[in-house]
Amino acid sequence: MSDAPGSDRGARRAARAIDALRRGWPFRIEGADGALDLLAVESARDATLAEFGSADLLISGERAVTLKLTNQRAAATPGPVRLADGAASIAAALAIADPALDLANPLKGPFRTTASGGEAAAATAMTMARHAGLLPAFFVRAAGGEAETVCSSADVAALLDPARLEIAARARLPVAASEAAEIVAFRSPEEASDHVALIIGRRDGNPPVVRLHSECLTGDVLGSLKCDCGPQLHAALHAMADAPWGVLLYLRQEGRGIGLVNKLRAYALQDQGYDTVDANLRLGFPVEARDFAIAGQMLALLNIPRIRLMTNNPEKVARLEKEGVDVVERMPLALPTNKYNAQYLATKRDRTGHQL
Repeated sequence: MSDAPGSDRGARRAARAIDALRRGWPFRIEGADGALDLLAVESARDATLAEFGSADLLISGERAVTLKLTNQRAAATPGPVRLADGAASIAAALAIADPALDLANPLKGPFRTTASGGEAAAATAMTMARHAGLLPAFFVRAAGGEAETVCSSADVAALLDPARLEIAARARLPVAASEAAEIVAFRSPEEASDHVALIIGRRDGNPPVVRLHSECLTGDVLGSLKCDCGPQLHAALHAMADAPWGVLLYLRQEGRGIGLVNKLRAYALQDQGYDTVDANLRLGFPVEARDFAIAGQMLALLNIPRIRLMTNNPEKVARLEKEGVDVVERMPLALPTNKYNAQYLATKRDRTGHQL
């Protein structure tokens, strides 16, 4: 873990800014090419917006594509897009930002895009919205006067730096798949999310079977039939119990990194006929927003340099190897489908490269 005072101060500033974002308070982001004052659309209140005093909107590049704005010069390059006088009220802004409202508000615009005023700050804002589990949309104005909450793009990078993870606690935890199991919790000082590893069996000289499993409340806990997360989790644990030893890395990155509420929004879009990829894009998020560097740091803290990775996703292999993990084998995990998740799995196969 980094103990640099500058990194600690920056991470604290970023944590305060994300708290302000969630609470609907304005905040400032300073980037290398300009600073922006921002107010999250989803959490804003009328009185705060009136005081903020700007009708310009900042939306993600993915959402701008959905709204067919990229034919305008100011929106032609990938990245966040600023709409000049895009919305004079919170309701109007939500109609632009929330795809669940697209059917009720089919005729949007015309919009005029303009320079963001700070591309680095705008990109950082989108990362912060995703991290906070909010829609990636902000009221925006040029930075001016005093700001109650200020952070920089570098501060946010410090907050999210996986190198700040450390082992917080560990304990023996007999589970249904194996009575010989140990749970290890990881956290960084300013972060609210704790990641965990479940070590199955006894460590030996062989590379363990490792499964990266992103948190899925609906599948892991509630037994959702829309995905295969719960069955995959339990099948992986039993496979580890049959191996000499294994490690489940349980990453708190719900909905491929967009958060629980946004994942439920994506579910609603799927009910309208969009697949999982298009649902994420319509929400304004990347198809894949998880940070696999967290998994790499967890393995490093557990002193596990070589693994046998249980996954149907070759991208996970590449992303872990990029973090310095030696993946000596990819082990598939095949499970039966049901009528609710067949399309979901077909999308994983056809659009995100899963080998099913």
